[in-house]
Amino acid sequence: MQYNRLGTTGLWVSKLCLGTANFGLGDSRGFHDWGVIDQKAAFEIMDYAMEHGINFFDTANVYGGLDTRGLSEEIIGKWFKTGGLRREKTVLATKVGRIFEQDQTDGPNNCEGLSIYKIRRHLEASLKRLQTDKVELYNMHKHDPGTSWDEIWEGFEGVVRSGKVDYIGASNHDAWEIVKAQSVAKSRGFMGIVSEQHLYTPLNRLAEHEMLPMALDQGIGITIFSPLFRGILGIDMRNPDKHQRTAEAEFHFQYLQKQLSEFTDLCVEIGESPANVTLAWELRHPAVNSIIIAPNSVEDLEELFRSLEITLDESVLRRMDEIFPLLEELNPYVPRTINRR
Repeated sequence: MQYNRLGTTGLWVSKLCLGTANFGLGDSRGFHDWGVIDQKAAFEIMDYAMEHGINFFDTANVYGGLDTRGLSEEIIGKWFKTGGLRREKTVLATKVGRIFEQDQTDGPNNCEGLSIYKIRRHLEASLKRLQTDKVELYNMHKHDPGTSWDEIWEGFEGVVRSGKVDYIGASNHDAWEIVKAQSVAKSRGFMGIVSEQHLYTPLNRLAEHEMLPMALDQGIGITIFSPLFRGILGIDMRNPDKHQRTAEAEFHFQYLQKQLSEFTDLCVEIGESPANVTLAWELRHPAVNSIIIAPNSVEDLEELFRSLEITLDESVLRRMDEIFPLLEELNPYVPRTINRR
C-alpha cells in the first residue's frame, strides 16, 4: 500500500480508501448499489483491506439502504468489536448533514443541514452505532447555504475540542464555498476544512477548472468518491455484461458506449483493466490524496490494488484526453444526476 498526507495535515491515509456505502442489505430500490452487502461479506472485505494496508475507511450516517440508514455504521462498529486492534488501525471518516429518516425524535429538524443541534446530535448517534468514542474525520455531506459558517464552525469546533473528532472535512462543496468557509474558520482561530470529498473521473473533469487548483493552493486534500462512475468506467466493452449494472448505471451506460469502447481499446493496448487505468489516471493528479473504492467482494478489492503500480505515460494520457476531453461543462453524454450524491 502507498500513503499520502491528508491535505497539509500530519495524518497519513492510504491512497485507496475503503468505501462502505454498499454495506447493509438495505432496500436500494434497484437504482443504486448502496446497501447490497451483508455483514459477513462486509467483514471479509474489511479484514482483507486492513491486512493489505488500507487504513482509511469512509462511511456516512445515512449509508445502509433507503429504509435502513445507519446500518453501514452499525456493521463497522460490530467489526471493530471483534478485536485485533481493528479500531486502533483505522482512520475512520463519517458524515453529517443529510436527512436521517429513522430519527423520528428530530421533528422539524429532520431535514438537511448543518445546525449546531444536528452536528452534535448526529455525531453522538454515529459514535453509538460505530461503537467508538471518536472519529478521525467528520465530513459535511453537502453544503448548507441556509446556515451561517459561524454557526457551522461553532458546532464543529465543539466536537473537535471535546476530543470526539480530530479533523473536519467537506463533501460535494464548490471551490468558492470552501474558500469562504476557510476565511471564517481562520477568523475564529480554527483549522477549518482539511479535505474535500469530490467527484472527479475521466467522465467528469469539472474539478480541474477550480476545485483541484484551489485544493493545491489552499492545502486541501482531495478524496474521490465514485471513482469508477457507478462502475461504468470499470466496464470492459469486450464483455460489458460480465457484472450486473444498477438501473442508474444502465441509464448512463446507454449514453457512453462509444467512449467506453475507445477506452477499452486503449486499455487492451497497454494490457491493463479499465478499472485500474481509471484509478491510476485519477491518482496521478497531485491534489488527489485518496480514492474511495467500494468493492462488492474480496476479489474485486484484490484486483484494484494493481492501480497503485500503474504509471501512465504521456502518450496514454494524450489518448485519455482525446477519449475524455476536458470540457467547460459536464460531459454532454453524461446526465447530471450523478454530478452530486
